Amino acid sequence: MQTVIAEQPLTMALLLGAIAAVAFYGWLQTGKREALGAALVFLLLIPILWYVSLQWVTDREQIRDAITATAEAVKANDFEAAIAVIDPRQRDVVDAARADLSRFRFSEARVNKFRSISLVEGSDPPEAEADLSVAAVVSDRRGQISDFRVLRRVILRFRKSDDGRWYVHEYNHLPVIGESDGYSPNPQLTP
Repeated sequence: MQTVIAEQPLTMALLLGAIAAVAFYGWLQTGKREALGAALVFLLLIPILWYVSLQWVTDREQIRDAITATAEAVKANDFEAAIAVIDPRQRDVVDAARADLSRFRFSEARVNKFRSISLVEGSDPPEAEADLSVAAVVSDRRGQISDFRVLRRVILRFRKSDDGRWYVHEYNHLPVIGESDGYSPNPQLTP
């Protein structure tokens, strides 16, 4: 229920509106003030619901925001900002990402589709896995490739830190369809 309230306020607003309409119709049919009161209460709950959904940031929304900010940093070729989403204690992952990104110059980078963001039940500290499709237009630093459009599937494993932030502790990118290829940095991490 909390996910629906925080992440899908339109669905909840439509449900509250429908309940209010039924209560209002009941008041029109019976003339009972309780039905009118119930209709007004449900109508007043709609703006409260919207306010709560704007203020309440769920774990999925934090992860989605981190991924979107990282895509913007990659597009701006700000690799240090892009790498900031990786757990700093994972030096090998940070170094691999830095080496992977520094080979290219990006003129576009965006998330095409969030396939899933799923929280791992019972994990301590909390963990999540994000599966997404991305598009980028890249050129290599040596000038051999220029403005090449790349579509990749990215798998990110997140872990929540003590400060409440979500950090990537493993990642892989692979072709949109199929298994890891020669460009995939972590072939054992597959969906």
